[in-house]
Amino acid sequence: MNFEILFVLCALIGMIAALIWDKMRPGMVLFSVVVLFLCAGIISPKELLEGFSNKGMITVALLFLVSEGVRQSGALAQIINRVLPQGKTTVFKAQLRMLPSIAFISAFLNNTPVVVIFAPIIKRWAKSVQLPATKFLIPLSFVTILGGICTLIGTSTNLVVHGMMMDAGYRGLSMFELSLIGVPVTIAGILYLFLVSKRLLPDEREKDEVVEDETEMAENLHPVEVVLGPRFPGINKRLSEFDFRRHYGVEVKEIKRNGRNLTKNMDRVVLNEGDTLVVLADDSFVAAWGESSVFLMIANGKDAASQSNHKKRTFVLILLALMIIGATIGELPWTQERFPNIKMDMFFFAAVTAVVMAWTNIFPARKYTKYISWDILITIACAFGISKAMVNSGLADMIANFIIELSHSHGPYVLLAILYIITNLITELITNNAAAALAFPLALSISNQLGVDPMPFFIVICIAASAGFSTPIGYQTNLIVQGIGNYKFTDFVRVGLPLNILVFLISVFLIPHIWPFEMN
Repeated sequence: MNFEILFVLCALIGMIAALIWDKMRPGMVLFSVVVLFLCAGIISPKELLEGFSNKGMITVALLFLVSEGVRQSGALAQIINRVLPQGKTTVFKAQLRMLPSIAFISAFLNNTPVVVIFAPIIKRWAKSVQLPATKFLIPLSFVTILGGICTLIGTSTNLVVHGMMMDAGYRGLSMFELSLIGVPVTIAGILYLFLVSKRLLPDEREKDEVVEDETEMAENLHPVEVVLGPRFPGINKRLSEFDFRRHYGVEVKEIKRNGRNLTKNMDRVVLNEGDTLVVLADDSFVAAWGESSVFLMIANGKDAASQSNHKKRTFVLILLALMIIGATIGELPWTQERFPNIKMDMFFFAAVTAVVMAWTNIFPARKYTKYISWDILITIACAFGISKAMVNSGLADMIANFIIELSHSHGPYVLLAILYIITNLITELITNNAAAALAFPLALSISNQLGVDPMPFFIVICIAASAGFSTPIGYQTNLIVQGIGNYKFTDFVRVGLPLNILVFLISVFLIPHIWPFEMN
């Protein structure tokens, strides 16, 4: 083991520890690591900057704007209100209508705004039909994850792998190529949720009624649920150390964490990302902070007032459909021959759609930067530099050799399963994009040493890096529904771990049949 391999290995171990420790945002952790590699001469300035100009990364940024346009149009709230059954129903009947529709929507939109809009609406609806909201909120998060793996744009992880493939000289992924594995996995996942939701998901947990009683006495104030985001300035501070009234004009009445409702001795509680707080606020709080990245979600017990009209919602849905259809047709050989000077891929159509939405005021053009999650973009951009460092140092080849020796004479099927498990474990511990960055050079090295087509390994990374069901920290949407649904950590393990295993078995079995190991 030479110095470069040892240096990169130690830096990656430190990176994983820092991400688990969670004292710094993932983007800055990864950026610190690639700067270390730059200082050690393992990557060049050009290699460090390549990720920041990668088409896949910039496409993710554009899709943030497109998702925001759809969110602000009010189209999503309109859709879910029509999907939810009114009147007397059962958990199964309601899920039968909800889950396939939500999976379809999340195949084309960023998962987080889908959950942010749907979760409070579903919670209020469940109360109105006298069903426990806990039977629907974890399934909501899980089906958005499952739907996201069905298309190229369903999750940023797919676009990261797509960008890395093109950087490595491969053709990349087409718009619906992942549907070949994503759709069977999603169908199996939805059927699983139908079967286990009633038995494995908890009923509503008893809740302290103090907040409601005090609310009745407070004039013009009402309870509002907020989920603390990564940019909340009081993260890792005690509640007593952060003045909510001065910052936001609200008073904290309850903290929900890991299935517990904390109403006493709250001043001693250290605030964490993903905590759900019940605060007493007036209507100005939601108006001022409803679109802020300080909070992942704000729910005030009312439908979000949409300023859009029917024509605007229709226009937005037409734009979204044209973007998807255009990117699909643009990949056809006939289109490429007809327009040789224009690369009509997802980047092209996402850029056009975002610009049209800005100029037609679908989202406020002056505020466009606030709708982009910059930390995710920096994480993605730095992921390319980390992947390059693993290749340049020889670490990727060394780990690939170790894995191959470990499963000597078992063939590529076992190696595919091992790569899936490694990627999935990393994504449960840190972030999906960082997991893809660490797994990609391993996939490339393993396939090169075996002399097989790397495509099955690339597809496995897409699935494994997104399939974060077993913990609330594995995926941001899990974190959002944990608080609003008052779930315990063990609820995710009990329902999510069998789903993780199911997705693993289906993926490892089907992927080699759809994308054979044999080189073309």
